[in-house]
Order: sequence, then structure tokens, then C-alpha cells
Amino acid sequence: MTAQTRGRIRHVALSVRDPWETAAFYKQALGLEEVLELDGPLAEGVFLTDGVVNLALLHFKSDEASQGTGVDFVGIHHIGFWVDDVVEQGKIARTTGATWIMGDPNNPHGYEIKHTDLDGIIFDIAAHGWVGSQKEPGGEGNVANPNPRRRLAKFDERRARAEAKVAAIRAGSVPAAAE
Repeated sequence: MTAQTRGRIRHVALSVRDPWETAAFYKQALGLEEVLELDGPLAEGVFLTDGVVNLALLHFKSDEASQGTGVDFVGIHHIGFWVDDVVEQGKIARTTGATWIMGDPNNPHGYEIKHTDLDGIIFDIAAHGWVGSQKEPGGEGNVANPNPRRRLAKFDERRARAEAKVAAIRAGSVPAAAE
């Protein structure tokens, strides 16, 4: 095995009821930037960034897709670490007690190889970062994952409705507990 390297927390995934409403909240409340929308086999969602860390706002499509948390779970789903060598770091994690749950642990270009820690908390490791993330901000040889700024037209209505709701709450015209 190679020497252990430091994983960098560069991805946090939240399981939410409405990714567009949650995205509108974080964009208006904290100034996060939207980087893309997703409609994949496991989940639909919105990815935001602060310029260093990617925040995935996901609504899982089934209990199986949720990787054990359940389709109705709301909260922190998993955290992601950008590592130098996904195969070796995965071996180190598993010999330390992690349980592999998803992704190809032998793919050196692996993306989101998911494990659980000793308490059953999901984490993933990736050989490259997530959209809007940076590996070593300010460091020599920093790698930044590009921001494709991709929006899906099929979500235009949901996005507009969510942005209007959060803007109305912010303006004080709709009490937050009203809906």
C-alpha cells in the first residue's frame, strides 16, 4: 500500500423534499452559486458551491436509491472526500472498518465510491472533485472541477416556483410556517 494521504472534504449531500426550494433558500440566504441540475437514475437534484465545496441537494427516487436512508429521509445524506488515489484510499478505509456499499472500488478514476463508517454514516471518495469544488484552494497545483452551469428545462417551473416562494418569505409577505 502507498502512504496514506489526507482526504479533503469537498462534497456534502443533503437529502431534501424539494431540491429547488432548498437551492433557492441557500442561494438567497448564503449566496451559494448554482452549478448544475441533475435528473439521474438514483436522484434528481441541484448542486451548489461556495467555490471550494460542492453541496448536493438530492431527492432520491426510491428507498434502494437512497442507499439505506429511505426515500423520505431529510438531512445530511453523505459527505465526500477528494483523495489522491481512490483505490488505495478505499483499501485503507475498508481495513480500518469501513463497509463498501456502492461504486467500483477498483476503478482508479472512480467517482463516488460509497462506504459507511463505523457508525453507518455514508461517505464517498472520489479521484476527482465535484462540480464547483477545488482540491487545494490557494495551493500550488490546485485542481478545480469545472462549473458547467447546466440547467434542465424540464425543471423550469419547479425552479421558478421555489425561487418565488423563498423571495416572498424573504420579503416578509409569506410567513415561513404558512406552507
